[in-house]
Amino acid sequence: MRLLDHNPDRLAIVGLLTLSLVVHFLWFGTPNSAVFDEVHFGKFISAYFTHQYYFDIHPPLGKLIEAGWGWLWGFKPGFSFANIGDVYPDHLYRALRFLPSLAGALLPLVIYGIARRLKLSVHAAALAGVFVALDNALLVQSRYILLDAFLLLFGFGAFYCYLRFRDGGHPALLGAAGALGAAAAGIKWTGLTFLALIVIWEIVQSVRGIRIHGFSALRRAHVHRILSLVVIPVLVYTGAFVIHFALLTKSGPGDAFMSARFQHGLEGSAYAEDATLQPLSFAQKFIELNAEMYRSNQRLTATHPYSSKWYTWPFMDRPIFYWIKDNARIYLLGNPAIWWLSTAALMVIVINFVLSGLRRMDRTAMLLAGAWLMNMLPFIGISRVMFLYHYFTALIWAILMLALIVDSSGRARRAFMPLAGLALVLFVFFAPLSYGLPLSEKAYGLRVWFSSWR
Repeated sequence: MRLLDHNPDRLAIVGLLTLSLVVHFLWFGTPNSAVFDEVHFGKFISAYFTHQYYFDIHPPLGKLIEAGWGWLWGFKPGFSFANIGDVYPDHLYRALRFLPSLAGALLPLVIYGIARRLKLSVHAAALAGVFVALDNALLVQSRYILLDAFLLLFGFGAFYCYLRFRDGGHPALLGAAGALGAAAAGIKWTGLTFLALIVIWEIVQSVRGIRIHGFSALRRAHVHRILSLVVIPVLVYTGAFVIHFALLTKSGPGDAFMSARFQHGLEGSAYAEDATLQPLSFAQKFIELNAEMYRSNQRLTATHPYSSKWYTWPFMDRPIFYWIKDNARIYLLGNPAIWWLSTAALMVIVINFVLSGLRRMDRTAMLLAGAWLMNMLPFIGISRVMFLYHYFTALIWAILMLALIVDSSGRARRAFMPLAGLALVLFVFFAPLSYGLPLSEKAYGLRVWFSSWR
């Protein structure tokens, strides 16, 4: 680690990028069959090529990104994506897996940048980046045709841009933060918490500015803020739906979710030739689809054997079984050192808050705890089935809390190697369940520490 003293940030970034690229692209393309929700997202991506209307409870941006990338590589619809384990007929599935893998590989660099902008030392920031790179669950979710890696990269990228703006960076960084925050929300609505966090921070700063400089300071800045945090996000979010509707012009499996007037605009639908129906405008389609997405989310009452409650996520009580073939398996199972140490850090900060009170609490700790809470609150009131991967955003905030505590101890340099080494050992130990490598029954049993992990 002495090499870091010469050019600490550059060497840390190069080291993080190397580590992250290796772990994310090792055994890339394995397995060559559909894994978990690839069976859903693969169908949705294919629909943009067949132009058959589909319905999903999530906004379309992530699927559009994947479809556009697949088009560049010559992706053709045809594979049914019917069942987990169905073997892909060619290597084009690798193209669809590439972008999520790349997003997952870049995420540790963004987390390192956030930690440095929060004034953490190089060693503490590097520890946060290493933990994100070496978490087995984050790795699994980014290696397949799934969308969470995009959400995390866009969301934390938005926060990084915002921190750079607050540190005196170019005003365009606030617009970039707004665009990336909207992109995160355009993947899944849970990504909206990133934009909400930035808006709340801006409101707090505005209130402080008014107290010091009066309303004149607010008037000078409000146009830029509204453009960056309202207008640009609205354009990004709605822009994805413009493309979505333009591509899905034919009747398809999603017709039944939409009104007769909506279906009237779909070629070959039951209502396509009904002259009594007036076609919907883009705004009407946009409102109807988003309203139906919300209602469908509320109606999801089906159970799942690998679902879990929000209060169990910090303890990683119920991993998710993604794929099996013979004696090879893929589990969405996190790195125990990373999950449990970050949960311990969260508890330390909560206890410190209770004992010392809000006014005496470190502002960075308050920010990270608030961000963690913002990402958990939406799930507390949700009755639909939920899974461990819904905790990913909050997990990364908890990892940053752990890095903050290590840094505050004044021993970040000493703690880096032992903690990073522990994470690496456990990462390698659980790696067969992340990469889908064969394991004997005895070896598999050694990795299933609790009955709830089966």
